[in-house]
Amino acid sequence: MFDKTFSYLSTNINAIALVVLLVLSIYIIFSIWIFIYRYKIISVWMSKEKKSLDSLLMGLDKPLPDSMLYNCISTDDKPEKFMLEACLQKALVKATSGLSFLSVIATTSPFIGLFGTVVSILDAFAGFGKGSASSTLNIIAPAISEALIATAAGIFVAIFAYTFHQILKRKSFELISMIEIEKDIILSK
Repeated sequence: MFDKTFSYLSTNINAIALVVLLVLSIYIIFSIWIFIYRYKIISVWMSKEKKSLDSLLMGLDKPLPDSMLYNCISTDDKPEKFMLEACLQKALVKATSGLSFLSVIATTSPFIGLFGTVVSILDAFAGFGKGSASSTLNIIAPAISEALIATAAGIFVAIFAYTFHQILKRKSFELISMIEIEKDIILSK
């Protein structure tokens, strides 16, 4: 069954279905790239903030120079709460960068795949109308499977984009929580 489907696809694929599969391929490449890039950045950042948090817990008055909060503290007087809050918000924006694009990919890719499916099914029925009245399963099955490949591809891309989004969202939450603890320790001194 698969060999007939693939031979049919290689010779008879609809132009719209091909464009849909191309867009979904670009989506999955972007999703993987964003995930790897952001995961590495957040992981390195978290290790720096963890060292800074540990030093604050050990009695240091200021965060380490690698910490996001280091430049938010003036050297003269006690740190201002509003300045630290602003730095925390800046860290939140920086940590969640790229998440909205993953969210868009996760929500739109099933619809893009469904669009390809609908167009391919319409194209298949138009082709059946031009043929003989006795269209057999050997002719119908490859056309319908071509149409369903677009939906499967859309769901496949959405699963990965959503999973990557959730992992990065959780890592960002952990990072911001760590920075917030640092802020609270600084303000308590």
